[in-house]
Amino acid sequence: MIPIVTPAQMGAIDKAAPEPVEELIDRAGREVARTALGMLGGTYGRVVIVLAGGGNNGADGRVAAHYLQRRGIKVTVIDASDRPTSVPRCDLFIDAAFGTGFKGDWTAPEVGDAMVLAVDIPSGVLALTGEAGPGVLPADLTVTFQALKPGLVFGAGRNLAGDVEVVDIGLDVSSADQHLVEKTDVASWWPTRAGDAHKWKGAVRVIAGSPGMLGAGRLCAAAAARAGAGLVTLSSPGMDPDARSEIIQRRIASFDFVEEVMADIDRFGSLVIGPGLGREEFTIPSVRQTIADVPVPVVVDGDGLFASAWSGDGAGPLLSVRKLPTVLTPHDGEFALLTGASPGPDRVAAARSLSADVDCTVLLKGPTTVVAAPEGDVLVIDHGDERLATAGSGDVLAGMIGMALAGGAPPERAAAAAAWIHAEAARLGPEVGLLAGDLVELLPAAVTGLW
Repeated sequence: MIPIVTPAQMGAIDKAAPEPVEELIDRAGREVARTALGMLGGTYGRVVIVLAGGGNNGADGRVAAHYLQRRGIKVTVIDASDRPTSVPRCDLFIDAAFGTGFKGDWTAPEVGDAMVLAVDIPSGVLALTGEAGPGVLPADLTVTFQALKPGLVFGAGRNLAGDVEVVDIGLDVSSADQHLVEKTDVASWWPTRAGDAHKWKGAVRVIAGSPGMLGAGRLCAAAAARAGAGLVTLSSPGMDPDARSEIIQRRIASFDFVEEVMADIDRFGSLVIGPGLGREEFTIPSVRQTIADVPVPVVVDGDGLFASAWSGDGAGPLLSVRKLPTVLTPHDGEFALLTGASPGPDRVAAARSLSADVDCTVLLKGPTTVVAAPEGDVLVIDHGDERLATAGSGDVLAGMIGMALAGGAPPERAAAAAAWIHAEAARLGPEVGLLAGDLVELLPAAVTGLW
């Protein structure tokens, strides 16, 4: 995992460093120079322009200029306070105008076809949220120090940063409570089946689907199976789900189905409830009671989230009584149902707040996915892309999380690992026209590719 620290945390870490700030700036500047040399591919005839501000970020840029000049590169340093509208032709433009403390508006100069290296974060990007105005210059590469900043993985900053390289300058970031999930993490977290496993070991129960939305249940159940569950049972209240033959299909009543679900629930490792379940008033009481009483880990998705919020007291009284692992999977609209407001630009704070309020793990969907545990720790997944923004994609993810919970993974790791593999499956698919059903079929390759 790669640590992520906010500007406030980074300020405290800087102040606590045993080395003087001049030593840290020298280390950072040397790393910027090293990265610049790698981008240039040589020194002969190369021209570099450094736009340097007045803070530590600018100082890093000036130190980098010094080291590049020592290598024989022609370097010009321009003061950011001059606010140039353009710069002379160069091979590389180093953006060291503003760092993580930036607030306000910034319009970068035009740099022609020069490569762009940003120092710590592209100037003008808000380091906490990734928000940025139209004048921010996109970087080809951003070199950042010791830890990622939220603005490099969220909002517009995610794309404006280009490739991101985290370099070590000797700061202690062990107190970080946010981390970016990597492939090696997922490989160690994802449950694998033992040699003596049988089909009921880690079985998944799914309550999903309704008239016009039976596909949600089918996708969810198939994803749990394709992700590694040995047995999956699907029920769509009052209907035959007509799922693939490998899925056990059990009909339950349209309402008052709690006893039917509880009859053999102890044989299952988890329950997924809500995808495409519908919002009929006669179904909601059974959904709520099932969530409250079921004695196995639960994934609450889609219309299960609607049912959870279907109370004048909100979702907290229902969800916080659960003692077993519970994962909520809201997109922004469902988050608003649960809390009364959209997440806002600080998505980490939003997910943390909801998780603490309901005492459940929260997976907040988005271009960058946030998984918040009730204790406050956060896992971030930025592996996905726009191909996941397709109907049924969330149903697939819910089934995957159910499989991971049934396999014994802790809820925050189950959710984060499933989100990463979900994104990896999309990367294995076509650039255009990827369907949720394609994701299901790509899951075995995405999982086996971990090792």
